[in-house]
Amino acid sequence: MAKQAKQTSVTVKQVQLHQYDGDILAAGLFEGSERVPKEYANLDKAAGGAIREVLRLGDFKGKANETTILYSTGRVGCRRILLVGLGEKGKIEPAVLRQAAGTAARLADKLGAGRLGLALHAVAEAKINAETAGQVLAEGAVTGRYKYQDYLPADKKTKEVGTMRVAIVEPKAAAASELNRGRRTGAILGQGQNRARAVANKPGNEINPPSLGREAQKMARQFGLKCRVFNDRQLAEMGMNAILAVGSGSANKPRLIMLEHKGRRIGGRKGSAARGKAGAGPDMMVVGKAITFDSGGISLKPSAKMEDMKFDKSGGCAVLGVMTAAAQLKLPLHIVGLIPAAENIPSQTSYRPGDIIRTYSGKTVEVQNTDAEGRLILSDALAYAAKMKPGAIIDMATLTGACVVALGEHNAGLFGNNDALKKKIEKAAKVSGESVWAMPSGAEYLEQMKSKIADLKNIGDRKGGSCTAAAFLGEFVGDVPWAHIDIAAVADTNTEKSWRGVGATGFGVRLVVEFMRRS
Repeated sequence: MAKQAKQTSVTVKQVQLHQYDGDILAAGLFEGSERVPKEYANLDKAAGGAIREVLRLGDFKGKANETTILYSTGRVGCRRILLVGLGEKGKIEPAVLRQAAGTAARLADKLGAGRLGLALHAVAEAKINAETAGQVLAEGAVTGRYKYQDYLPADKKTKEVGTMRVAIVEPKAAAASELNRGRRTGAILGQGQNRARAVANKPGNEINPPSLGREAQKMARQFGLKCRVFNDRQLAEMGMNAILAVGSGSANKPRLIMLEHKGRRIGGRKGSAARGKAGAGPDMMVVGKAITFDSGGISLKPSAKMEDMKFDKSGGCAVLGVMTAAAQLKLPLHIVGLIPAAENIPSQTSYRPGDIIRTYSGKTVEVQNTDAEGRLILSDALAYAAKMKPGAIIDMATLTGACVVALGEHNAGLFGNNDALKKKIEKAAKVSGESVWAMPSGAEYLEQMKSKIADLKNIGDRKGGSCTAAAFLGEFVGDVPWAHIDIAAVADTNTEKSWRGVGATGFGVRLVVEFMRRS
C-alpha cells in the first residue's frame, strides 16, 4: 500500500486572537474557571460571549485535555473555537501545554480542519516562558498528528487532512519572537521523534539489520551526517562476537551502524557532555539497541503478543531521531550514534544456551538464555564506544520486562555510573516530558551476573532483573561517564490518548536532545 505520511507545518502568527482566520482556534482554560480570562476577553466579546456562556452553564470543567467546540457567529475570523482543559492552575507545566496541543491537533484532524490556531499558552505566560511554550506547542502538534498507516488503503470517508498548517497565535510582537524561537526547536524535535516512530513501527519483514542500515544511510544523506555501516564480515574482523552470536540464526546478518555529527572542530575539546574526564574523543555517544525482531531465539518466547517484538528496535530508532535532530539544530557538539542491529530467531545456526562468547572487550559471557540478547549486542557496542573515549555515553534499550513490572508505562528506568550525568538527564526529563526514574545497579547486583565458567553470564535470577542487566552493561564502559535508559515500558503503547496515537512512541528523542542542548 502507498504510504500516507501526514505533514504538519508550524508557524507563529502575530495577530489578535479574534482576527485569526483559520479553521479552528484552540484556547486553554484551567479547571474550575468561572470567568473568561482577560487574555481571551476580546475573543469572547467578538464571539458574542460564547465562552462566557459555556462557563456559566457549567458545560466545560477545564479538566486536563477536556474539549468543547464553540461555533462562532460573531466577528471572529475563524469558524470554530476549541476550548481545551489545562487542569489545575497550580499544576501548569510544559507537559500540560504539550498534551493540550496534541489534543487540539488530533481533534482538528478529525474535523477536517487544515488550519489550526493555538492560543493555549495565553493563560500560562506567568508560569511558562514564551520560548518554552513555543517549543512544547510545536512538539505536541507535530507528534500528536502522527499516525502509522503505511499498509492501509486511503480512507475516502475520513475528514482527516494530509497537510495541516498550525499557527501559534500571539498578539504581542516580543512574545511572538520568543515563541518563534521555541517553535523551530519544537518542530525539529517533533519531527525527529516521528522519524523514530516511523521506523520502529515497521514490521520485521520490512526492517531487518541490513535494511535498517540503509534507512540510516538515507537519513544521513538527508541531514548531513556521516554514516558507516559495518557488515557481518567486518564485525567478525573487529571481534564483535556478541552481536554476531545474537544474529547467527537469521539469514539477515547483523550490522553495526555508526552516525556522526561534527558540530564543532574535532580535536582537543574543552569539556564534555558530562563534564567528566577530558579526552580527544566525541563529546558524547548515544547507543541504541536494535533487535529488529526478537523471537527469543532458542529460548523461544510465548506466542502471545510476539508481534510486538518488532518494537525491540526502538532504542536504535531513537538514536536515528536523536542524530537527525542534532544535525538540524546544528548543536555545537561532536556526537556519535551507534546502533548494534541483529535479528534474534532460531535456526540450525543459532547461538545456544551454554555457549560462551568472547566479546569485543575481551570479557567472556556464558549464555544461559538466548532471550537475554539485548545486553549482548550492547556489550560489544558499549565497549566500542568506550574505546573512542567520549565525554559521556548514553544508551537506550527495550532491555527488560522487569523494568515494566517495576515502573509501569509512565517512566523509563535510569541507571549509570556517574551521579552528575544522571542528575542532568533527570533535569532534561522534566523539560522534555519524557520521565525517568533513577534505579540502582551497583556491585551487589553485579554479583548475580557472575558465571562459574566465564567472566559473566547473560542473565541472573528473577530478583532485580532490570538492575542486574544494567550492572552487566556497566562492565563494558570502563570509567567513561555512562547512563543506561531502559525504555521497555515506554517505547510503545496500545492505549490511545487524546494527544497521541498507538504504536511506537519515539521515547528518548526529546529527552536526549534536551540533555545535549543543556551540555
